[in-house]
Parts: sequence; structure tokens; C-alpha cells
Amino acid sequence: MPLVRLSRLQGKPLKSLVGLRSVLIAGVINTMTEQHILEDIDPIETKEWVDAIESVLREEGPDRARYILDRLTKEAAKAGTAMPASITTSYRNTIAPQNEKPLPGDLFMERRIRSIIRWNALAMVMKANRVDSTLGGHITSFSSAATLYDIGFNHFFRGSDGKQEADMVFFQGHISPGIYARSYIEGRLTEEQLDNFRREVDGKGLSSYPHPWLMPDYWQFPTVSMGLGPLQAIYQAHVMKYQHSRGLIDQGDRKVWAFLGDGECDEPESLGAIALAGREKLDNLIFVINCNLQRLDGPVRGNGKVVQELEGVFRGAGWNVVKCLWGRHWDALFEKDDKGLLAKRMDEVCDGELQNYKANGGAYTREHFFGKYPELLEMVKDMSDDDIMNLNRGGHDPYKVYAAYAEATSHKGQPTVVLAQTVKGYGMFKAAEAQNTAHQTKKLDEESLAQFRDKFGIPISDEELKDLPYYRPAEDSPEMKYLRARRKELHGDFPVRRRECEALEVPSLEAFKSQIAGTKGREISTTMAFVRALNVMVKDKAIGERVVPIVADEARTFGMEGMFRQLGIYSSEGQRYTPHDHTQVMYYKESAQGQILQEGINEPGAFSAWLALATSYSNSNLPMIPVYIYYSMFGFQRVGDLAWAAGDSQARGFLIGATAGRTTLNGEGLQHEDGHSHIQAGLIPNCISYDPTYSYEVAVIVQDGLRRMYKEKESVFYYLTVMNENYAHEDMPEGVEEGILKGMYKLKTHEKKTNKKQVQLLGSGVILREVEAAAEILFNDYGVNSDIWSVTSFNELRREGLDASRWNMLHPESEPRQSYVETCLADKGPVIASTDHVKLFADQIRPFMKGTYNVLGTDGFGRSDTRAKLRHFFEINRYWVVVSALSALAKDGVIDASVVSEAIAKFGLDPEKPNPVIC
Repeated sequence: MPLVRLSRLQGKPLKSLVGLRSVLIAGVINTMTEQHILEDIDPIETKEWVDAIESVLREEGPDRARYILDRLTKEAAKAGTAMPASITTSYRNTIAPQNEKPLPGDLFMERRIRSIIRWNALAMVMKANRVDSTLGGHITSFSSAATLYDIGFNHFFRGSDGKQEADMVFFQGHISPGIYARSYIEGRLTEEQLDNFRREVDGKGLSSYPHPWLMPDYWQFPTVSMGLGPLQAIYQAHVMKYQHSRGLIDQGDRKVWAFLGDGECDEPESLGAIALAGREKLDNLIFVINCNLQRLDGPVRGNGKVVQELEGVFRGAGWNVVKCLWGRHWDALFEKDDKGLLAKRMDEVCDGELQNYKANGGAYTREHFFGKYPELLEMVKDMSDDDIMNLNRGGHDPYKVYAAYAEATSHKGQPTVVLAQTVKGYGMFKAAEAQNTAHQTKKLDEESLAQFRDKFGIPISDEELKDLPYYRPAEDSPEMKYLRARRKELHGDFPVRRRECEALEVPSLEAFKSQIAGTKGREISTTMAFVRALNVMVKDKAIGERVVPIVADEARTFGMEGMFRQLGIYSSEGQRYTPHDHTQVMYYKESAQGQILQEGINEPGAFSAWLALATSYSNSNLPMIPVYIYYSMFGFQRVGDLAWAAGDSQARGFLIGATAGRTTLNGEGLQHEDGHSHIQAGLIPNCISYDPTYSYEVAVIVQDGLRRMYKEKESVFYYLTVMNENYAHEDMPEGVEEGILKGMYKLKTHEKKTNKKQVQLLGSGVILREVEAAAEILFNDYGVNSDIWSVTSFNELRREGLDASRWNMLHPESEPRQSYVETCLADKGPVIASTDHVKLFADQIRPFMKGTYNVLGTDGFGRSDTRAKLRHFFEINRYWVVVSALSALAKDGVIDASVVSEAIAKFGLDPEKPNPVIC
């Protein structure tokens, strides 16, 4: 039948448009929809459609064919024809063989190098477990992904040669042995370091996974907590576009690569922000998903097809999807597949079956895969079982992987995801290849080890094999020359992390004089005090453009709406509409040059944007000052894993937990009330946390944070809790700056020489004001002197005290050091502390108390009520402080217990009141 043009079909009835799906199934434009297609009721008509579209493809190209098909689909939809909803393509490679960009370089040389890397990675893990089997390590994940990384290292991952900063690669954590093995061959790591894999305490070994804190010149990002790498990569690419749009740095054509596994995509964080990447058209972002079809215990989608699922999700989110499923050994079979049966069979089999084919060998595959259709059996009749077993998957074929990466790096206007099909434990034979137990494999039996050596051509004898020697070619060998030439072409070593950056000139404390001077009777919250300090920062000529306010979606709540017009909210598309409040002074203003990042109701995303900026000094040689302001309850509790990643990444920036305190955010209750974030913050060694009460404390802390992080370049980050309760703020007392930063200072004293009773009262945040009120009652009604201490950081006090205790233990014959807490309190009577946080917060300094120490706090679930009622309920208000102080004095024998009973009655406290911890 002669070929026809689509113009001949204009008079066809509408039902013919349904035949469009047959065209899609054939893979003509790679837009297949449903797996199940209705039986063809008019094959002749279908053939006519297929011939027509083939003619268009041949004569006018795929763009024209795509346009025509899109137009036909729209016409069908207009007429009410139900169109299939799925957006997946046939289960074969996206890039046809004739359209593949050819792999440059020497394929056989690269295979030899890749084989050596495989061997050294295997040897390293096995050696570690011979020393101590508890060390663990993973070998099957890298075996699966070796080609995916090798092609990247040889042709795509660019280092930093001074012209442009390096690309960024979020390596899948479990493949770290393979990256170390390559660096060993390159001479960047020593044999001693490999021998000490996972033995880091003595400083000679290699970290188990990518950890910038432990290997600060090597790893760029920590990624082994699954899902965080993909999420961080998206926001890293987002932030790079932001910096470029604002003219802060020319990011050039730098790429952000994220490698992850198909099983890892079950983590909500892995896919949670892909719509952002599509919406923002982040064409500097590439995901490579290693689809070895296995999780840790078994198949990812044993009864389904995870590749198809992922394709639909990413394509629906606006990504360019490149499927790299079948190696070039399959090309000849696809060429023979004139009836589409091979493609049909590929679509039919589920992941569990695909795993079986590799696990059970060529004969099994012949029977169970090809054997379903006689025509397929005929197609492979001249192939041996070994030939069938060697039909490779796309992720193990360097030609296919290169073509996929070349497409990904050249694609414009969309992020790209490469779905690469591999075999977990590839090359490890019966010991691990495609086995459900693959992830737990730490060693190979002698037979499998020998087979591995032979398969990859490692020049190690049988006698040497038992010692698992590393292999590095001679420096003048062709392999080493080739390896070094490739890295020179790609601008240097990789991975590599920049340690150094420029120091910034930060404003002095004098720049914050309006915050230090107090409010002259006007009432403001510490949240507003911080926003005012933030305004000082953004207006500073030296650092102003580096400051990035970040909010999830609560800027107005925190009083930041004044910055909308002043700074603008970043949007890659600018503002394509007129905001309804445009006539107001503080209207909602979006701009491609906007300085504020507003990431929507998405705390992990906002934190990831903060983290990208907080590490910009290292990743882009551009120190930035990110300030993420959020509901304190939605901080460490919700994004604790990312906060740990920030510590590992040596992040620098400010986290502001606003509306903090379990009784201060009084109308929300339960989940919204934070009384524990400081405990979580204190777990991260380089997180410096404060709970200030007054505006001047906020100013001192912020200025010192700027100094430490950006002038002195310390790898710390700051967490401040601020409140939404308004009150007057006094001028800063003279000489208290050092105490504010150390964690406590004497705010005031109530003293009468004739009074013999003395207590020390500690408070932080808004509850310090209740402590101040309690001191008045104790002095006026009970004749008790008191020192009132503003404790800005129980966490910092604890760290300093523990350090002093440790020193004393290790220097038993030296003069003991006193902790700062002991120096301040100097055994002047019992100590009472009250805060808006759980008791453990203030209880941290108990080891440094010599006498009675009573702690009041907000243990238990939150409640919604007035602040006064909540503070009574949690037993932290002024009256509970007074009773606690009197109780301590009674315990120490200074007053009679009856005084305590009288006070309880006087203040209306119910001795039988249920404990708020359990009610």
C-alpha cells in the first residue's frame, strides 16, 4: 500500500482519532499512553494512519509530527473523546540508535579503567570486613552503577579550573567505595586510606558515606540519608538560578547532578519538589535514577514497573525524561521486531520477572521471556544461552549512557531525569547478582571472586587473589595517561570541595544601635526585634545584597511584609499579573531580581534553599547570608534530618524559630506549640542556639553570628527562637555583651542587706519577665534577696560546662577549672529556672550546680488558651517561681515549710492539680 500524507485523512470520522494511540504505541514520537489498548477493529485504517505519520517523520521531521499529533489530540478532546490519562512511553530507550550521540574516546580503555575501579572498590570493602565484620560497607550498589558514574567522570563532571566553579554531584551514599577506588587510581587517596575505610577515628581512614565534615576537601554534600540528596539538588539548582538572575554570580552552564536509586524514590523527599524543578525550568539540573529494580530486601515494584511509574511522575511534573533501559546488544533484536512483539513483551513483564531473568540465566530467559510468543523464540533461535544472558541493560552500556547524558546536558528549558536500568550486584554472579540479599553482601566466596576478576580482566594471579590486593596501573601506562587526560579536559579533580572563600566585612554592633537602645516604652515582640535587625543587615552596603530572607509562607505573620516592596520576592518569571493590593504601600511584589525566597508551604524545601545558600561559600565561592524565618514548631522537629545535613555540610547562616514557646503561641495548641526545639538544636555540634528576651540581646547575638561566620569564617550556624508577645524593651545594660554570648548574664539584683534569704533566679525568652515579676514578690512579700539572670543559651552553657568537666577529669593534678555557670552563681543560695520550654532545656546545667536547683518547664502536650492560663497550667508563671523558690529555701532549712504552704494558698495554687506532663 503506498504511503499517504495526513492531509488525505482530513475527512476521516472522529473515531479514527482513537487510532492515534496505535501510533503512540509504536513509539513514533515516544508518547505512549495506556498499557492496555483496545483490540484493533480496523487494521487497514490503522495501517493508513501509521504510514501517514511515518511519511511526515521522514519528510518533515519529528517536530512536525509532534505538532500534528498534538493538534489531533486537541481536536479529539474538543469533540468529547476521552483521552487516556497516562503519559508513559513504551518500555524501551527514549533515544533511537540512529539518534544517539557517539561516545568519544576509547571505549576499551574506559572499560579497563572501570574494571580496575570495580575491583578496588570490592577489595576495599572486603578487606575492611576481614579486619572487623561489624564495619560493614556496600559493594552491590556501585557494581550496579559503575558505568553510570564512569561515563560521568570521563566526559561530564567538570572540576574547577578557575574559570568556572565545579559542577555539583549528589552521589548516592552507598556507592562511596567506587568513588574512593577511582580517586585511589588517580593518586588522590593512598592505599593506607583505603585500608582504613570506615575507620575514621585516627584520622587515617575514609568516611563510610559522603560526609563533608569528615572529608572537607573531598565530598561536596552528605547524601546517605535517602531522599535528602534529590531534594537538596533541586533547591541547589533553584538557588543557582536565583543567584544568576540577581547578578550575584555568573553560574555559566554549571550542572547539578543527583544520583539516586529507584527504591529511594519512595522517600517523600525524593520526589516532593520535582514540580518546583519543572515549574522553574531548571535545565541546570539532572537526575540519574539507577533502576536496578531492587530495594534493600527485594524488588521495588515486583508486581509493577517502577520505570514506567517514575516516567509518568516526572513527565507530569514537566521534566524531560530519558529512558536508558536496553543496551546495544538489544538493538538488532528491536530492528527485527517488525510486528512490535518484542516491544509488547517488554511492556508486559513486571519488575519481579525482569529480576528473575538476570538471576536465573539465559535458558530461563529464553523460556520465560522469549517463549511467550513463538515469533520471539524464532528471533533468538541462533543465539546461545550465554548470548541471551549477555543481552545487556542500558545502564551498563557506555554508548547508551553517554547518549543519555549528552541529551541531558544539552536539553534546554526543562530539568532532565535519566532512568537507567541496571542489575544490582552486576558482575558478582551467584554471590549477589540480582539477588534479594544483594544489599547485605559484604564479601564474595572464592569462586565468585575469581569469576569477578576474570570477567573484568584484573591482572591478579590466583595466589594473590586471597590477599585482595589493590591494583593501580603504572604511572606511564596507557590507562593512567588516558585517565589524566580526561580529567584535564574536564578541568581537574572530582569530587572536590572548596574550603576557603573571601571574608566579608560585617557591620559592627554600633550599626544595631536602635535595637540596643530599647523601645522607649513601646511594646514589640522579639520577632519584630529580629526583623528590625534584619533590616539593618539588608541595608548594609557591604553585605546587604548577600542577605537572603527566606520564608515558607508566613512573611506577613512575622511582620516582614514591608520587605516585599523593598526587596521583592524572587520569581523566575517575574510578575505576570497585577497584584490586587498593588495600591497599598506593602503590596505583594514578585521579581526575577527579587531578594526574598518564598518557598510556599514547604518547610523542607525552604530549609533546602537555606542550606544551598548556607554552603554557597564552598560550592560557588560566594558567601551568602541566608536567614530562614519559620514557625519554631516546624523547624528541627520537621526537618531535623536536613538540619543534621547542614551540620555535616558546614553550613553558615541564621535559622529563626519564630512564635516559639509552648505558652507564648497561645491559640494554637499541641502541634503548633514548640517547647523542645532547643533540645533538638543542641544535638547538632555546630549549631549555636539562643533564646533571647530583649531586643539588645537579639542584636548582640546577630552581630556576633555575622562576625563568626562571615568574617572569621567559622563553620557554625545559628538558631534563635523569637516570640510573638509584645512588651517594652529596655536599653542594654553596660558590659553585658560577653555574658549574652556565653549564655547568661546578671540582669538585675533585688537586695537588702538585712535580708538573710537569697536565691538565684534564671529565665529565658518571654518567661524571663515572669521571673522578674517573681523576684519583686519574693523581695517585697517574703524578704528574699535575688539575682536575676537572663539565660540566653542553656545549650551553650552546657557545652562550656561539659568541656570544663572533661578537662578536669583529664588533668587530675591541675587546678580545676570552673564552668562559667559556677563562676556566675558562686553558691549564693538555691537556683530556680523557668522557661517556656521543656524542663530538660534548663536542666542541662544541673551538673554545674553546687546546691539546690529547681527547674520549671512546659513538659507535656500543648494547649490552646490565654497565655496567663497556659502559664499557670504548665506551672511556669511568677507564682510558681515564687513557690519553687520558697520550697528550695525550706529544703535548705532557711525558712519553715509552713511559709511555702501559706504561699500556695495565697496564690490560689491547687496542691492536687494534675501534673501537666500526664494530663
